[in-house]
Amino acid sequence: MLTEAIFFDTLRQALWIATITSVPILSVALIAGVSVGLLQALTSIQEMTLTFVPKLLAIVAVFWMSMSFMTRTLVDFFQAQIIPIITGG
Repeated sequence: MLTEAIFFDTLRQALWIATITSVPILSVALIAGVSVGLLQALTSIQEMTLTFVPKLLAIVAVFWMSMSFMTRTLVDFFQAQIIPIITGG
């Protein structure tokens, strides 16, 4: 039976897993955005695609590199927490 404590503990763990899996992508987006913004400020180039394309490429590259970590983390969470709750075990 799903009690209130189990529900909130599972929700807390799910939010923590979401935070952990999103940190690599968000950090590289922040770094790429700041560096492109600094480059634009130093050179006075105000091209809109200059901010979008490098960030997109950096995010896709980091997503591709960290995809196994994200998948392993989510699968472990589901196998350890969600599936036992669903099956009642």
